[in-house]
Amino acid sequence: MRATPTTVGVYACALIAIGSFGAGATRYRGGLMREVGLEQLTYGHGRGLMDTSLTAGIVALVVCWVWLWRTRPTAAEVRRAVVAWAAPLALSAPILSRDVYSYLMQGAMLRDGFDPYTEGAAINPGPYLWEVSHDWRNTTTPYGPLHLGIGRAVTTLVGDNVTAGVIAYRCIALAGFALIAWSVPRIARAVGGDPGLALWLGVANPVMLLHLIGGMHNEAVMVGLVNVGLLACLRMRRCTPGIALIALAVSLKATAAVALPFVVWLMAKRRGKWLSILPCGAWAAAVTAAVLEAVTWVCGSSWGWVEQLSGNSKVINPLAGPTLAAELLTPLLQLFDDTFRYNAVLNVTRAVCSVLMLAGLVAVWWIYRPREGREYGRDAVAGTTAAYAVAFATNAVTLPWYYASIISLAGAFRPPVWVQRITVGASIIVALAFQGSGNHRLYSVWFLAAAATAAVVAVQWIARTPSPARDGSLPAPSGRGARPRGARAANRPA
Repeated sequence: MRATPTTVGVYACALIAIGSFGAGATRYRGGLMREVGLEQLTYGHGRGLMDTSLTAGIVALVVCWVWLWRTRPTAAEVRRAVVAWAAPLALSAPILSRDVYSYLMQGAMLRDGFDPYTEGAAINPGPYLWEVSHDWRNTTTPYGPLHLGIGRAVTTLVGDNVTAGVIAYRCIALAGFALIAWSVPRIARAVGGDPGLALWLGVANPVMLLHLIGGMHNEAVMVGLVNVGLLACLRMRRCTPGIALIALAVSLKATAAVALPFVVWLMAKRRGKWLSILPCGAWAAAVTAAVLEAVTWVCGSSWGWVEQLSGNSKVINPLAGPTLAAELLTPLLQLFDDTFRYNAVLNVTRAVCSVLMLAGLVAVWWIYRPREGREYGRDAVAGTTAAYAVAFATNAVTLPWYYASIISLAGAFRPPVWVQRITVGASIIVALAFQGSGNHRLYSVWFLAAAATAAVVAVQWIARTPSPARDGSLPAPSGRGARPRGARAANRPA
């Protein structure tokens, strides 16, 4: 059988799935490997072998993703690759993060009468608490009422069975990922973009597959709801159903609200009057508040999450702009005062970046305002993507799965060449940066040098694919009405 990126990618994902049971975010107590008598593969040399399998699988998946685009696939071929790669990952243990155990713990807390917005997990001992990372056992949750409602429903259904709970969350993550895969190419078509590019960059992307399916993060459902909501706003005459879906996403995680101001612009554009932005904004706010109140009541939760939106400051990594700035500035300042402390700089950079975030979001909202004689759909999607980029670049804490909001839309609106290339290169680095257990390599100079080199080589390799495109963009695949194999691809914008 001829090797293709899709088939090799399946083997890569199978390696990841196999390795995950020994080197992923494995259980502290119990688990499948202990039950089948293979616990020796979760520590020592056995874990080393499993880690080799998992790491090799991730590297191979990244290579197959890049290779897939080199073949100039049709949109249908990209879709088949997504399904084929997702299937083995759906059978893996949790990878790259232990957050799913915290989700179960927080749901069990609400089920058992505790308030996750004011109390940490340690208040409710049991099987779920044993699996929660030690860093989070006394930390409250910043997620919305839908997050707690889902967690309570899952833990009510499975009781204290951790394995069953993980399986339930995997099913939820797959449902969210399916929403993303369904909506992204349709958003692209609605705004005149390329569905094939949108699928390859925003769905087949290893960051999406590894962190949303493998890691089972809330972002899978949140991003799915936001994207379906945006699609509804683009397709339907009235935006209320789309606003309701985005509001539902906000009830899961507040960052979904970043998309709402651009929906308000879309509503105002359709009315044809600038002053209509005020009633449109008021209506969007009212619908959002009504949905949040309804979800809060149904889930038996509270509005305590609003007080927790400042987030947790424990996570330190250079994916967050304030952290990166502090790490660059501290050594320079210590040349003049060797008693100067890193945390002092970090407190300042986080405060400054909070102001920059607010200013940046307002600036992006204004830059991507409606223009006379120009369809606003593409600008709404591009503006939403840019606003998410500003938010996560300046946020006090940023983790790789946060980028799902950016990545899912990055290829949908005919992005400029430089946006395509940066997205590809950054995706490669982020996909390779995290280990199965959730630890990262972002402070390893050797890793950063190797990953950056790989990213540059991959972007150049893709850019040199024979294509009739004259602008240097990534060669575009076909969507519906795809070209037959061997036929020349039609010119289209990047």
